[in-house]
Amino acid sequence: MSLRSVRTLVVALIALLAAGLAPPARADSGTIHISFLKAGWVIGGSFGSGTLTFRGRTYPLSIGGLSYGLTFGGSQTDLHGRVSNIFRPQDVEGVYGAAGAGATVVQGAQAIVLTNQNGALLELSGRQTGLMVSLDLSGMALSLAR
Repeated sequence: MSLRSVRTLVVALIALLAAGLAPPARADSGTIHISFLKAGWVIGGSFGSGTLTFRGRTYPLSIGGLSYGLTFGGSQTDLHGRVSNIFRPQDVEGVYGAAGAGATVVQGAQAIVLTNQNGALLELSGRQTGLMVSLDLSGMALSLAR
């Protein structure tokens, strides 16, 4: 084996070792605030807006959703909390699904943990006001407002 081949092999081994020792990319977290209106009779719909604060910048959000099951009434919900396991703002985009039951007469507390297909995890709490009774399957779509 020539000196040149040995040198090439050593450089290649060092490069492989350096790549193996590099730390993996780490997910980050941010804060989120969403506000939406929900109304329905068996089939319900919701729409609203919000903001994501991630790495010192604020991004506007759009919210839409559908629910099916025992749904009656209307309400306004304001939630705030933490979003985790994201690498970039676009990771919050997607569909968040839930099955739940609840009732709100005038005002009630809400707390929910949701995840989407990108692995983003929302931990939200807040208040719901209005008259709403539900036992349903629902989905909420979040997207960055363009």
